[in-house]
Amino acid sequence: MRPNFNPPAYNFAFLDEGSKREIRRKSLKAVAIPGFQVPFASRELPIGRGWGTGALQLTLSLIGQSDVLKVIDQGNDDSVNAVSIRRLVEETSGIRTTEDALDASVIQSRHRIPEETLRHGQVLVMQVPQPEPLRKVEPRERQSRIKHAEMDYSAMWLTLYEGIVKWGDITLGADYPVMVHERYIMAPSPIPRWDNLKLHQAEHLTLFGAGREKKIYAVPPYTDVRPLEFEDYLFHVESFEGKACRHCGAADTFLDEVAEEQGSGRLYQCSDTAFCNKRQTTANATSKEAIVCP
Repeated sequence: MRPNFNPPAYNFAFLDEGSKREIRRKSLKAVAIPGFQVPFASRELPIGRGWGTGALQLTLSLIGQSDVLKVIDQGNDDSVNAVSIRRLVEETSGIRTTEDALDASVIQSRHRIPEETLRHGQVLVMQVPQPEPLRKVEPRERQSRIKHAEMDYSAMWLTLYEGIVKWGDITLGADYPVMVHERYIMAPSPIPRWDNLKLHQAEHLTLFGAGREKKIYAVPPYTDVRPLEFEDYLFHVESFEGKACRHCGAADTFLDEVAEEQGSGRLYQCSDTAFCNKRQTTANATSKEAIVCP
C-alpha cells in the first residue's frame, strides 16, 4: 500500500533536479558503453558512504510517481539496510513499495539478484562497494584506466591461473569478474557466482552505483555477460546438491546456511526471502484446493 505521504519541504525523492539530471546523463552514457565505469559527482545523502549511497542516488534519480520500488539486502527485505533505504524513499517520494520482485518497476539490491527472472522494462539497481575489478591486481587508478582502454587484462587472467596452480580450481567467490559485450571486464558487485549467469542476455536493465568511488556502470538488456574462464577450467556456480530450503523445500535456489539444529545437522533456507514466502503461499493454496470437495 502507498504510505501516508505529506509533501516535504524539499524536492521529490530528496535530490534536487540538477543532481538528478547529471546522474541520468551519466547513466545514459553507462548504458551506451556496457561495462564502462562512468565517473559522476556523488552527492551527500543522510546515510553513510559505503551503505549504498551510489545505488540510492540512481534510484532517487530514476523513480517517478507511478513507480513501484523493492529494496533487498542479500536477498532479505527486512534487514536494517533494506528497511532504512526503503523508508527514506517512501518518506521523500510517497511511491508504493513492494516485496514482490515481479510487481516492482525498480529494484534496489545489495549483493543479490532476485531468484525470479526479471522482465523487460524493469530496472535493477545494484549497490557496489568496489567498482574496479582490477583493484586486486592493480592498486593504481590511473594504471587501471589505461589497462581498460588497452584491453590489457593479462594480470587478471594470471590471477585466475595462479588459483588453479595453487588450489586446483579458480577460487574466486563473490564478485566474480565478468566480460561484458566482449570488451570490458566488470565487477558485478559482491553477488554470489550463482547470480552471475542471470546477467547474461537478461531482459531487464541493470545499473551499478558506487557512491564512495563515484562510479556508475551498466549492463543493458540483451547484452552478453560471460564470467571469465579457461577452456579446461570452466566457470561453475556454488553447489547445493542434496540440500533444500527448510521452509519451502526448494532445491533450485541459492541457499543460506543457518545455525545447526540439535539432531538435525546443518539447516538451509532460501536467500531470497520474498521468493521463499511466495513459494510457501502458493504451495499452501494448492494443497487447500486439493482437499476441497467438489
